[in-house]
Amino acid sequence: QVQLVESGGGLVQPGGSLRLSCAASGVISNFYPMGWYRQAPGKERELVAQLRSAYSTTYADSVKGRFTISRDNAKNTVYLQMNSLKPEDTAVYYCNYQAGVNNYWGQGTQVTVSS
Repeated sequence: QVQLVESGGGLVQPGGSLRLSCAASGVISNFYPMGWYRQAPGKERELVAQLRSAYSTTYADSVKGRFTISRDNAKNTVYLQMNSLKPEDTAVYYCNYQAGVNNYWGQGTQVTVSS
């Protein structure tokens, strides 16, 4: 059974930075995509960034150049470094692992960007 636990959310001023962490337990394979989604109030959940393999990443257009996804295989942890944060980045951020027919989610961590 795979479990994903996010941490690192919080309140930050516009222009600030945060780093989210997703610690995974269970059998995790680099073969399957792992990444971050977010959901703002009244909006659908959307893809933020995803590691599709060791050399392939995908970013939402709205975060390109500001967010960076990375992975520490030894720690089974995925990170999302978020720089130059904007109020529109405010959302609950969810870690996701797509292992074939099984789609795993973390509990989410709140990120609020406000002055």
